[in-house]
Amino acid sequence: MDRMTVFEERRLAGGAIAGDAAAVEALWHAHRRWVAAILLAHKPREAELDDLLQEVAVALVRHVSTLNDPAAVRPWLRSIAINTARSAGRRQRVVRKVMPIVSAEAQRQAEAGEAASARASDAGSTALDLARKLPEEYREPLLLRAVRGLSYRQIADVMGVPMTTIETRLARARRMIKEEMEKLLEAPGRASAGAEESSS
Repeated sequence: MDRMTVFEERRLAGGAIAGDAAAVEALWHAHRRWVAAILLAHKPREAELDDLLQEVAVALVRHVSTLNDPAAVRPWLRSIAINTARSAGRRQRVVRKVMPIVSAEAQRQAEAGEAASARASDAGSTALDLARKLPEEYREPLLLRAVRGLSYRQIADVMGVPMTTIETRLARARRMIKEEMEKLLEAPGRASAGAEESSS
C-alpha cells in the first residue's frame, strides 16, 4: 500500500468492482497488511489471524462488485475486518459458555500460570499484549503504526479521522503502554519487599 498512489489504488478498485479477477487479487495484496493490523486490534485472543484474513479475503472477492465508489474501498474493507473480528469474538463467547465450568482452584492455578508466562515473556510481546487491551480508539491506530508501519496520514485515511486525532491517540496509547509496563516492572519488586518485611 505504501508504494501505491491514490490513482493506482482507485484504478485497481475500479477493475475489481468491474469483475477483473487480477485486479481483485492485486487489491487484496495491496491492503492485506493493514487489514491484518485492524484484525489484530479487534480480534479475540483465541482467534487465528490467518483464518480471519481468509474470511476478509473471501468477503472481498464475493462482494467487491457491490461497491459504487472505488474511493470507498479502504473504509469498506476496514468495516469488513472489524465485523469479522467481532463475529469471531461472539463465536468464542459461545464456545466458552458451553465449556465445562472450571473449579476455583484450577482457575487460580491457570491465572498464576498466565501471570508467570507474562513475566517470562520478552518486553516486545508484553507490550503487544498490553496494546491489545487498550480501548479500541487507541488500540487500532497503535497496531497499524507499530505492527504494520503505516504513516499517520495512512492511518487517518484508513480510520476516516483527522491526522491530528491520530497523533493525539497514538501519543495517549504510547503513554498508557508505558505506564502499564512500568507497573509490571515494579510489581515483582513490591512483592519481594513485602516478603522481606514479613520475614523480619
